Amino acid sequence: MRSAEQAPDAAAVWDIATPMRPPALHGLSMAGFRARTADPLDLRVVPYPAVTVAVDLGDRPLTVEDEGGGRHEGGVVVGLATTGVHGRGHGIECLQLRLSPLMAYAVLGASEDLGRAVVPLRDLWGPEAERTRERLRLAGSWHDRFTLAEAALARRCAEGRRADPEVARAWRLLVAHRGRIRIEHLAAETGWSRKRLWSRFRSQIGLNPKRAAQLVRFDDAAHRLAAGQSAAQVAAESGYADQSHLHRDVRAFAGATPTAVAGAPWLAVDGIAWAAPAYLTGA
Repeated sequence: MRSAEQAPDAAAVWDIATPMRPPALHGLSMAGFRARTADPLDLRVVPYPAVTVAVDLGDRPLTVEDEGGGRHEGGVVVGLATTGVHGRGHGIECLQLRLSPLMAYAVLGASEDLGRAVVPLRDLWGPEAERTRERLRLAGSWHDRFTLAEAALARRCAEGRRADPEVARAWRLLVAHRGRIRIEHLAAETGWSRKRLWSRFRSQIGLNPKRAAQLVRFDDAAHRLAAGQSAAQVAAESGYADQSHLHRDVRAFAGATPTAVAGAPWLAVDGIAWAAPAYLTGA
C-alpha cells in the first residue's frame, strides 16, 4: 500500500519497522507502520508492481475504501494496478506485505481478480485470515510479527500453485528491462504465441503483459523523478516516446503531474520500508 500522505514529510509521519534480514521467501517484502500521531490520516494508494496485503493491527480501525465506494477493514489485499483507493484511520498501526505477482499467485490465488481489485483477505483465506491477524496483534514485537507472517505465507506457498515457467520468465524479463520490452519479444523468449502468453499471463499475474510493462515502467520513472532527474531525461531513459507520453502515464497511474510526483510524499518512505522491492524476485 504505497501511500500518498497528506503531510509535508511522509517519512516523519511514521515509525517504520523492517526485518533485520531479508525474508527467506523470494518475492516477499515486509514493513510495519505505526503513525506518530493520533490525528486522522487519509492515505491515497498509488499502483505498484507488487500485490500488497495490509493487515490492520491498531486499536482503532483502518478502513480501506475502493474506487467503487466499498469499505474494507481488518486484512485487505490491494491489486497491482488498483487506483482510486484510500486508507483512512486514526493512530494507524499495520503490517504491510508486498508480494511479487508470482508469490501472490502461490499464496493468494485468484490472480486475475487482483489486477485492479481490492479484496478482503478473508475472501481468499477464509477463517485463517482472522486467526492470523489476531496472532499478529498479540505478538510482542515487530520481529515476532514478521516471523509469524512469513511462516503463514510459507505454509500457503507450499500448498499453493506455481505460475507457469513461461509466465515467470516473462515477468522477470519485464522487470529486468524495466518495462521496456515488446510483447512479441516476450512471446519469442517463452516459445509461446502472443495470444497464449497474453491469456496465461493475465490469468496468473492479474494484468495483461502490456499493462504490466506500463506499470513497471511507471514505477521506474517515479523513482527517477524523485531522485531529481528532469522529466525530459526520465522520458528519454525510461522508454517513453516524449514528455507528453510520460505525463499521460504518470497522470493515469498516480493522478498527478511528473512535477508533483518528483516531490510526492509517498516516495519518501520507500528507501526506509522497501529497500529491496519484492517484485524484483519470484516466488
